[in-house]
Amino acid sequence: MDVADGARAAWMKALLLLCLWDLGCAQISYSVSEEAKKGNVVGNLAKDLNLSVQEMESRMFQLVVGSNSKYFEVNRKSGTLLVNDRIDREELCESKQKCVLNVEAMIHNPHKLYRIEINVLDINDNSPVFPDQTVILNIIENMLPGDRFPLITASDMDIGSNSVKTYKIHSNDHFSLEMQSDSIELVLQKPLDRERESVIKLVLTAVDGGTPPRSGSMQILINVLDINDNSPVFTKSLYKVKVHENASIGTKILTVSAADADDGNNGEVSYSIVSDARSSAVDLFTISQISGEITVKGNIDYEEYPAIELKIQAQDNAQSPRMTRCKVLIEVVDVNDNAPEISVTLLMNSASEDIKPGTDVALITISDKDSGINGKVECKIIAPSPFKLQLSYKNSYGLVVNEALDRERVSQYYVTIVANDEGTPSLSSSTVITIYVSDVNDNAPLFPAHVININVKENSPVGGLLASVTARDLDIGENALVSYSLFDVESGKVSNMMNINSHTGELYSLKTFDYEEMNRLQFKVQATDSGVPPLSSNVTVNVFILDENDNNPVFLPPYSDPGSVNSENIPYSAEVGYFVAKVRALDADSGYNALLSYHITEPKGTNLFRIGTSTGEIRTKRRMSDNDLKTHPLIITVSDHGEPSLSTSMGIEVVVVENMDSLQPLLRHVPVKEENFSNLNLYLLIAIVSVSVIFLLSLIALIAAKCYGTDGAFSSSSAPVVTTHPDGSWSYSKSTQKYDVCFSSDTLKSDVVVFPSPFPPADAELISINGGDTFSLTQTLPNTGVVRLYLL
Repeated sequence: MDVADGARAAWMKALLLLCLWDLGCAQISYSVSEEAKKGNVVGNLAKDLNLSVQEMESRMFQLVVGSNSKYFEVNRKSGTLLVNDRIDREELCESKQKCVLNVEAMIHNPHKLYRIEINVLDINDNSPVFPDQTVILNIIENMLPGDRFPLITASDMDIGSNSVKTYKIHSNDHFSLEMQSDSIELVLQKPLDRERESVIKLVLTAVDGGTPPRSGSMQILINVLDINDNSPVFTKSLYKVKVHENASIGTKILTVSAADADDGNNGEVSYSIVSDARSSAVDLFTISQISGEITVKGNIDYEEYPAIELKIQAQDNAQSPRMTRCKVLIEVVDVNDNAPEISVTLLMNSASEDIKPGTDVALITISDKDSGINGKVECKIIAPSPFKLQLSYKNSYGLVVNEALDRERVSQYYVTIVANDEGTPSLSSSTVITIYVSDVNDNAPLFPAHVININVKENSPVGGLLASVTARDLDIGENALVSYSLFDVESGKVSNMMNINSHTGELYSLKTFDYEEMNRLQFKVQATDSGVPPLSSNVTVNVFILDENDNNPVFLPPYSDPGSVNSENIPYSAEVGYFVAKVRALDADSGYNALLSYHITEPKGTNLFRIGTSTGEIRTKRRMSDNDLKTHPLIITVSDHGEPSLSTSMGIEVVVVENMDSLQPLLRHVPVKEENFSNLNLYLLIAIVSVSVIFLLSLIALIAAKCYGTDGAFSSSSAPVVTTHPDGSWSYSKSTQKYDVCFSSDTLKSDVVVFPSPFPPADAELISINGGDTFSLTQTLPNTGVVRLYLL
């Protein structure tokens, strides 16, 4: 191992110790030689960061995308940092003494940022180079031994020991070479004799200190001239000046001045800027050959050249000119001409709506090429959002979830991040990060109502579509795919009567419904989504069977007994309105389909007997005459009010008897009592109605007075009121709504019973009155005129 390798190893050990000491700060340092081959190991990250190889691979250790990350890569299986691309120190850092590449690395779950500082070590890969291949020197012949002539120095892009170390010229009789700290000079050793030798050719060689050493040469042509024995002299050997970056072209920055003691052309001085192969900064300025005024020629950038050194040469205009040099140090003043740069690294393609607050979704790095206060940056999010910026390391931030997300409310966010520097005026830049919110199954299917009512006619065909029960799910995709099923309420009989399409929610009947067997079916439909875990909800479905007129009226005993002889006897002396008989019938249907009326169909146009259409009472229309028959066969027909109407007929034979003594105890009792009772009943009914009306009015007045006394107004929930009208109709009122039930004028014995019930009997018919409360009207015995009214 040579001295350079030993020094490099010592330097690397020192860096490693410094890295281990600063590990708590999440920053380590390595060294690597320029031009290192791809795949060369820079350092063991796993060991230096106290991470296992398995942890680096499972937590996806990676370099953050940036300008320097392309030169390196991480081998997660070995935990080493490797060279990935050609590294040219001179291209990256030019002539800087220290060339450092800063690389940021990160590890996930949880996220942590590491800063890696890589020192690029120089190798001797550049030879010394002179600005010109040939330099011409005009030297007056009367120069004395010991006179010096400055030469152009060579430049070497390498640094340290690899830069230019020595110069040499081939042996000659007149000149020797002397090196200063930053210049070289030819020293005249013996007087020149232009007549003997007018042109002297020398070869100047620059040699660097690398191993092996590299060299570069320049030819020096010396023209021996006559008599110019004074060189120009600058007023200062070193000039200092400040100039703002981005100064406009043509701006004057400084004037240098040199004087020559000679006369004529030998004393006239011209100025020039000495070119420098190591830096192109000299091209940013120009100097007036006559006045020495230095002006700006190009765009000055502080971030590229914070300080510039110019070498100014003054040369007289003699035939054998003499020259001298001075230095101009230009300090470039930074101005705020660079806006902050924002670099974003997304850590996930989308954020789940159940993501926990505090989770990082993106890594944001802010940089500003300016310096000082002009490079100090403040970063923030504009507009409200459920995210916040959390400082992780200097100008590195994490975009963190700050509150719960809800995809059903907002499915994607546009987060605008603005970075402002503190320069004057302040410069800013912004970027928009789009964050998509992915769905989770957090919404159960929703039905449009808690209860769905369906009306179905009885005897409807099997397999008919009854209704479509659908639910909506606010989720998307599989989480919103809903399936339907029946949820039995009544001991499993629903599944035998109904079927539901699991995809569409359409309900179909599996059997024909019979209103007389069942007038309502209640069950639940369950909607379940396809999420994991699945969510579901139920809706109660009431299927109301609507009655159809499918049952004929049936006569009640004694006239319905099979084989019986329907015969009635009346006396010849019967008065008008004499009670003959009363027939009764029953219809299994309900409502108008069970409302019956009686008629004498045979003989047609009889003028002897009549029948009450609603009561079924047969009475005489006139007294008997000698011309009337003794036997009168009657055909009684009972019909319902359905559409179409159904009817049933039966026959009664009325026999006129002259002598009814033997039948008197039985036969006379009924008509006499009936007649007397009918007249008495009429008066009694009027009295009852009057008393009832007075009682109800008194009750209403009392309730109203009580409500007014406590609340100052009538209570909103008043008691039900039943009112009797003179035409035989009845009214029912409750909570400011009124319902009427009307009967024909001859139905004096009919009664109305009104009472609330949550579930009407099975043979009830639902009636909606004026769009208000719903009642169930049932006529259990139509011939009796009894009507029951149920409040639902």
